[in-house]
Amino acid sequence: MSVRGLPMTVPAPGLPARVRIHEVGARDGLQNERATVPTAVKAEFVHRLADAGLTTIEATSFVHPRWVPQLADAEELFPMLAGLQVELPVLVPNERGLDRALALGARRVAVFASATEAFAKANLNRTVDEALAMFHPVVERAKAGGVHVRGYLSMCFGDPWEGAVPVPQVVRVCRALVDMGCDELSLGDTIGVATPGHVEELLTALGEEGIPVGALGVHFHDTYGQALANTLAALRHGVTTVDASAGGLGGCPFAKSATGNLATEDLVWMLTGLGIDTGVDLGRLVATSVWMAGRLGRPSPSRTVRALSHEDAQGQEGREAHKEQ
Repeated sequence: MSVRGLPMTVPAPGLPARVRIHEVGARDGLQNERATVPTAVKAEFVHRLADAGLTTIEATSFVHPRWVPQLADAEELFPMLAGLQVELPVLVPNERGLDRALALGARRVAVFASATEAFAKANLNRTVDEALAMFHPVVERAKAGGVHVRGYLSMCFGDPWEGAVPVPQVVRVCRALVDMGCDELSLGDTIGVATPGHVEELLTALGEEGIPVGALGVHFHDTYGQALANTLAALRHGVTTVDASAGGLGGCPFAKSATGNLATEDLVWMLTGLGIDTGVDLGRLVATSVWMAGRLGRPSPSRTVRALSHEDAQGQEGREAHKEQ
Protein backbone atom coordinates (compact mmCIF):
# COMPACT_ATOMS: atom_id res chain seq x y z
CA MET A 1 0.00 0.00 0.00
CA SER A 2 2.10 2.87 -1.28
CA VAL A 3 2.36 5.39 -4.08
CA ARG A 4 5.71 5.27 -5.87
CA GLY A 5 8.05 7.93 -4.49
CA LEU A 6 5.32 9.72 -2.57
CA PRO A 7 5.07 11.71 -0.49
CA MET A 8 8.23 13.42 -1.73
CA THR A 9 10.39 14.46 1.21
CA VAL A 10 10.76 18.23 1.43
CA PRO A 11 11.96 19.30 4.89
CA ALA A 12 10.80 22.60 6.34
CA PRO A 13 12.91 24.74 8.69
CA GLY A 14 12.26 24.92 12.40
CA LEU A 15 10.75 21.44 12.80
CA PRO A 16 11.93 18.54 14.98
CA ALA A 17 13.91 15.68 13.46
CA ARG A 18 11.73 13.05 15.14
CA VAL A 19 8.19 12.89 16.52
CA ARG A 20 6.89 10.31 18.98
CA ILE A 21 3.35 9.27 18.11
CA HIS A 22 1.23 8.44 21.14
CA GLU A 23 -1.20 5.97 19.56
CA VAL A 24 -4.66 6.12 21.18
CA GLY A 25 -6.76 4.02 18.79
CA ALA A 26 -6.99 0.96 21.00
CA ARG A 27 -8.29 3.01 23.93
CA ASP A 28 -9.71 6.38 22.88
CA GLY A 29 -10.77 4.94 19.55
CA LEU A 30 -12.51 1.78 20.65
CA GLN A 31 -14.15 3.31 23.72
CA ASN A 32 -16.27 5.39 21.36
CA GLU A 33 -17.63 2.42 19.41
CA ARG A 34 -21.28 1.54 19.90
CA ALA A 35 -20.58 -2.17 19.85
CA THR A 36 -18.09 -3.84 22.16
CA VAL A 37 -15.07 -5.16 20.27
CA PRO A 38 -14.03 -8.70 21.32
CA THR A 39 -10.99 -8.80 23.59
CA ALA A 40 -9.02 -11.00 21.21
CA VAL A 41 -9.57 -8.47 18.40
CA LYS A 42 -8.37 -5.63 20.65
CA ALA A 43 -5.25 -7.61 21.53
CA GLU A 44 -4.49 -8.33 17.89
CA PHE A 45 -5.05 -4.66 17.06
CA VAL A 46 -2.40 -3.62 19.59
CA HIS A 47 0.01 -6.29 18.33
CA ARG A 48 -0.47 -5.11 14.73
CA LEU A 49 0.08 -1.48 15.75
CA ALA A 50 3.32 -2.47 17.46
CA ASP A 51 4.37 -4.43 14.37
CA ALA A 52 3.81 -1.26 12.32
CA GLY A 53 6.46 0.50 14.42
CA LEU A 54 4.41 2.44 16.96
CA THR A 55 6.27 2.52 20.26
CA THR A 56 3.65 4.07 22.57
CA ILE A 57 0.23 2.43 22.35
CA GLU A 58 -2.44 3.33 24.87
CA ALA A 59 -3.90 -0.05 25.69
CA THR A 60 -7.06 0.38 27.76
CA SER A 61 -8.71 2.19 30.65
CA PHE A 62 -9.22 1.00 34.22
CA VAL A 63 -12.46 2.87 34.79
CA HIS A 64 -15.69 1.49 36.16
CA PRO A 65 -17.46 -0.57 33.45
CA ARG A 66 -20.57 1.56 33.91
CA TRP A 67 -18.66 4.58 32.59
CA VAL A 68 -17.03 2.94 29.59
CA PRO A 69 -18.50 -0.54 29.01
CA GLN A 70 -16.47 -0.96 25.82
CA LEU A 71 -13.31 -1.23 27.96
CA ALA A 72 -14.69 -3.39 30.73
CA ASP A 73 -12.25 -6.18 29.78
CA ALA A 74 -9.08 -4.33 30.89
CA GLU A 75 -8.00 -7.12 33.28
CA GLU A 76 -8.41 -9.70 30.54
CA LEU A 77 -6.77 -7.63 27.80
CA PHE A 78 -3.66 -6.27 29.48
CA PRO A 79 -2.01 -9.67 30.16
CA MET A 80 -2.52 -10.56 26.48
CA LEU A 81 -0.09 -7.76 25.62
CA ALA A 82 2.74 -9.06 27.77
CA GLY A 83 6.00 -9.37 25.89
CA LEU A 84 5.40 -6.49 23.51
CA GLN A 85 8.48 -4.26 23.42
CA VAL A 86 6.46 -1.03 23.48
CA GLU A 87 5.10 1.36 26.08
CA LEU A 88 1.51 0.51 27.06
CA PRO A 89 -0.05 3.43 28.96
CA VAL A 90 -3.45 2.95 30.59
CA LEU A 91 -6.00 5.41 31.97
CA VAL A 92 -6.80 5.39 35.69
CA PRO A 93 -9.52 7.70 37.08
CA ASN A 94 -8.86 7.16 40.77
CA GLU A 95 -6.93 5.07 43.31
CA ARG A 96 -9.07 2.01 42.66
CA GLY A 97 -8.21 2.20 38.97
CA LEU A 98 -4.54 2.64 39.87
CA ASP A 99 -4.66 -0.47 42.09
CA ARG A 100 -6.10 -2.52 39.23
CA ALA A 101 -3.48 -1.26 36.78
CA LEU A 102 -0.52 -1.77 39.12
CA ALA A 103 -1.69 -5.28 39.98
CA LEU A 104 -1.21 -6.18 36.30
CA GLY A 105 2.21 -4.56 36.06
CA ALA A 106 1.34 -1.30 34.29
CA ARG A 107 4.30 1.10 34.26
CA ARG A 108 2.66 4.09 32.56
CA VAL A 109 -0.67 5.52 33.68
CA ALA A 110 -2.72 8.58 32.83
CA VAL A 111 -5.27 10.70 34.64
CA PHE A 112 -7.80 12.81 32.75
CA ALA A 113 -8.69 16.31 33.90
CA SER A 114 -10.77 19.10 32.38
CA ALA A 115 -10.00 22.75 31.78
CA THR A 116 -13.70 23.61 32.18
CA GLU A 117 -16.21 23.16 34.96
CA ALA A 118 -18.97 21.96 32.62
CA PHE A 119 -16.95 19.10 31.21
CA ALA A 120 -15.51 18.17 34.60
CA LYS A 121 -19.08 17.77 35.80
CA ALA A 122 -20.17 15.79 32.71
CA ASN A 123 -17.12 13.54 32.63
CA LEU A 124 -16.22 13.08 36.31
CA ASN A 125 -19.23 14.47 38.19
CA ARG A 126 -16.87 16.82 40.02
CA THR A 127 -15.65 20.38 39.85
CA VAL A 128 -12.24 21.00 38.29
CA ASP A 129 -10.63 21.38 41.72
CA GLU A 130 -12.42 18.34 43.14
CA ALA A 131 -11.10 16.27 40.23
CA LEU A 132 -7.58 17.54 40.81
CA ALA A 133 -7.87 16.60 44.49
CA MET A 134 -8.95 13.10 43.45
CA PHE A 135 -5.95 12.76 41.15
CA HIS A 136 -3.37 13.93 43.69
CA PRO A 137 -3.02 10.65 45.63
CA VAL A 138 -3.13 8.70 42.36
CA VAL A 139 -0.18 10.64 40.94
CA GLU A 140 1.67 10.60 44.26
CA ARG A 141 1.39 6.84 44.65
CA ALA A 142 2.26 6.16 41.02
CA LYS A 143 5.36 8.34 41.18
CA ALA A 144 6.44 6.71 44.45
CA GLY A 145 6.39 3.39 42.61
CA GLY A 146 8.45 4.68 39.70
CA VAL A 147 5.46 4.76 37.33
CA HIS A 148 5.31 7.36 34.55
CA VAL A 149 2.23 9.60 34.78
CA ARG A 150 0.56 11.46 31.93
CA GLY A 151 -2.05 14.13 32.57
CA TYR A 152 -4.76 14.50 29.95
CA LEU A 153 -6.44 17.88 29.86
CA SER A 154 -9.70 18.10 27.93
CA MET A 155 -11.41 21.20 26.49
CA CYS A 156 -8.21 23.24 26.16
CA PHE A 157 -9.50 25.19 23.16
CA GLY A 158 -13.27 25.21 23.48
CA ASP A 159 -16.17 23.63 25.35
CA PRO A 160 -19.61 22.72 23.93
CA TRP A 161 -21.36 24.20 26.98
CA GLU A 162 -19.05 27.08 27.95
CA GLY A 163 -17.81 28.13 24.52
CA ALA A 164 -14.37 29.73 24.30
CA VAL A 165 -11.96 28.73 27.08
CA PRO A 166 -9.61 31.49 28.31
CA VAL A 167 -5.94 30.57 27.97
CA PRO A 168 -5.12 31.46 31.64
CA GLN A 169 -7.82 29.01 32.74
CA VAL A 170 -6.08 26.19 30.84
CA VAL A 171 -2.66 27.23 32.12
CA ARG A 172 -3.90 27.08 35.73
CA VAL A 173 -4.97 23.45 35.45
CA CYS A 174 -1.78 22.52 33.56
CA ARG A 175 0.26 24.09 36.36
CA ALA A 176 -1.67 22.09 38.96
CA LEU A 177 -1.08 18.80 37.09
CA VAL A 178 2.64 19.48 36.76
CA ASP A 179 2.92 20.53 40.41
CA MET A 180 1.30 17.31 41.60
CA GLY A 181 3.92 15.32 39.68
CA CYS A 182 2.68 14.56 36.16
CA ASP A 183 5.61 13.78 33.86
CA GLU A 184 3.75 14.75 30.71
CA LEU A 185 0.66 16.71 29.70
CA SER A 186 -1.57 16.06 26.70
CA LEU A 187 -3.41 19.18 25.58
CA GLY A 188 -6.78 18.08 24.24
CA ASP A 189 -8.87 19.84 21.60
CA THR A 190 -11.80 17.66 22.55
CA ILE A 191 -14.36 19.14 20.14
CA GLY A 192 -11.89 20.07 17.40
CA VAL A 193 -12.35 23.85 17.42
CA ALA A 194 -8.69 24.93 17.74
CA THR A 195 -6.88 26.91 15.06
CA PRO A 196 -3.09 27.34 14.66
CA GLY A 197 -2.92 30.81 16.23
CA HIS A 198 -4.79 29.57 19.29
CA VAL A 199 -2.40 26.62 19.58
CA GLU A 200 0.62 28.93 19.44
CA GLU A 201 -0.90 31.27 22.04
CA LEU A 202 -1.51 28.45 24.52
CA LEU A 203 1.93 26.92 24.04
CA THR A 204 3.56 30.33 24.50
CA ALA A 205 1.58 30.92 27.70
CA LEU A 206 2.60 27.52 29.07
CA GLY A 207 6.24 28.32 28.33
CA GLU A 208 5.93 31.63 30.16
CA GLU A 209 4.50 29.68 33.10
CA GLY A 210 7.70 27.61 33.17
CA ILE A 211 6.20 24.38 31.79
CA PRO A 212 8.80 22.93 29.40
CA VAL A 213 7.66 22.16 25.87
CA GLY A 214 9.33 18.75 26.17
CA ALA A 215 6.68 17.79 28.72
CA LEU A 216 3.82 18.60 26.35
CA GLY A 217 1.91 16.52 23.85
CA VAL A 218 -1.02 17.58 21.68
CA HIS A 219 -4.27 15.76 21.03
CA PHE A 220 -6.33 17.20 18.19
CA HIS A 221 -9.71 16.21 16.79
CA ASP A 222 -10.54 16.89 13.16
CA THR A 223 -14.09 18.21 13.55
CA TYR A 224 -13.40 21.30 11.44
CA GLY A 225 -10.53 19.85 9.41
CA GLN A 226 -7.87 21.65 11.46
CA ALA A 227 -6.03 18.76 13.14
CA LEU A 228 -2.99 18.64 10.83
CA ALA A 229 -2.67 22.43 10.67
CA ASN A 230 -2.79 22.60 14.45
CA THR A 231 -0.24 19.80 14.72
CA LEU A 232 2.14 21.65 12.42
CA ALA A 233 1.78 24.77 14.56
CA ALA A 234 2.65 22.73 17.65
CA LEU A 235 5.68 21.16 15.95
CA ARG A 236 6.97 24.60 14.98
CA HIS A 237 6.72 25.54 18.63
CA GLY A 238 8.90 22.57 19.63
CA VAL A 239 6.34 19.92 20.57
CA THR A 240 7.57 16.41 19.68
CA THR A 241 4.76 14.22 21.04
CA VAL A 242 1.53 13.96 19.05
CA ASP A 243 -1.51 11.86 19.92
CA ALA A 244 -3.21 10.12 17.02
CA SER A 245 -5.58 7.25 16.40
CA ALA A 246 -5.09 4.54 13.79
CA GLY A 247 -7.71 4.89 11.10
CA GLY A 248 -9.08 8.05 12.75
CA LEU A 249 -11.06 6.01 15.27
CA GLY A 250 -12.70 7.63 18.24
CA GLY A 251 -13.87 10.90 19.65
CA CYS A 252 -15.25 11.50 23.10
CA PRO A 253 -18.36 9.72 24.40
CA PHE A 254 -18.98 12.51 26.92
CA ALA A 255 -18.90 15.38 24.39
CA LYS A 256 -21.60 14.97 21.76
CA SER A 257 -19.99 17.42 19.31
CA ALA A 258 -16.65 15.59 19.29
CA THR A 259 -15.78 13.73 16.12
CA GLY A 260 -12.83 11.58 15.20
CA ASN A 261 -9.27 11.89 16.41
CA LEU A 262 -6.46 12.87 14.09
CA ALA A 263 -5.78 9.74 12.02
CA THR A 264 -2.32 8.30 12.61
CA GLU A 265 -1.92 7.57 8.89
CA ASP A 266 -2.69 11.18 7.93
CA LEU A 267 -0.15 12.35 10.50
CA VAL A 268 2.53 9.92 9.27
CA TRP A 269 1.95 10.97 5.65
CA MET A 270 2.52 14.63 6.56
CA LEU A 271 5.55 13.93 8.76
CA THR A 272 7.11 11.69 6.11
CA GLY A 273 6.77 14.47 3.56
CA LEU A 274 8.48 16.84 5.99
CA GLY A 275 11.36 14.42 6.51
CA ILE A 276 10.43 13.89 10.18
CA ASP A 277 11.18 10.42 11.51
CA THR A 278 8.40 8.49 13.27
CA GLY A 279 9.67 4.91 12.99
CA VAL A 280 6.27 3.90 11.59
CA ASP A 281 5.80 1.70 8.52
CA LEU A 282 2.90 3.44 6.79
CA GLY A 283 1.98 0.43 4.65
CA ARG A 284 1.65 -1.86 7.68
CA LEU A 285 -0.28 0.79 9.56
CA VAL A 286 -2.75 1.27 6.70
CA ALA A 287 -3.20 -2.51 6.45
CA THR A 288 -3.92 -2.61 10.18
CA SER A 289 -6.57 0.08 9.92
CA VAL A 290 -8.17 -1.62 6.93
CA TRP A 291 -8.24 -4.84 8.95
CA MET A 292 -9.84 -3.10 11.95
CA ALA A 293 -12.37 -1.31 9.73
CA GLY A 294 -13.42 -4.74 8.50
CA ARG A 295 -13.93 -5.90 12.07
CA LEU A 296 -16.02 -2.80 12.81
CA GLY A 297 -18.06 -3.17 9.63
CA ARG A 298 -17.42 0.28 8.21
CA PRO A 299 -14.71 2.09 6.23
CA SER A 300 -11.95 4.04 7.93
CA PRO A 301 -12.49 7.82 8.01
CA SER A 302 -8.75 8.38 7.47
CA ARG A 303 -8.13 10.04 4.11
CA THR A 304 -4.73 8.37 3.81
CA VAL A 305 -6.15 4.94 4.55
CA ARG A 306 -8.82 5.43 1.92
CA ALA A 307 -6.39 6.77 -0.67
CA LEU A 308 -3.74 4.08 -0.22
CA SER A 309 -6.18 1.17 0.12
CA HIS A 310 -7.98 2.40 -3.04
CA GLU A 311 -4.63 2.61 -4.84
CA ASP A 312 -3.82 -0.90 -3.69
CA ALA A 313 -7.22 -2.19 -4.82
CA GLN A 314 -6.79 -0.62 -8.25
CA GLY A 315 -3.35 -2.18 -8.55
CA GLN A 316 -4.75 -5.58 -7.64
CA GLU A 317 -7.51 -5.22 -10.23
CA GLY A 318 -4.90 -4.32 -12.83
CA ARG A 319 -2.81 -7.36 -11.98
CA GLU A 320 -5.85 -9.63 -12.20
CA ALA A 321 -6.85 -8.15 -15.56
CA HIS A 322 -3.32 -8.67 -16.87
CA LYS A 323 -3.46 -12.34 -15.82
CA GLU A 324 -6.76 -12.83 -17.67
CA GLN A 325 -5.24 -11.44 -20.85
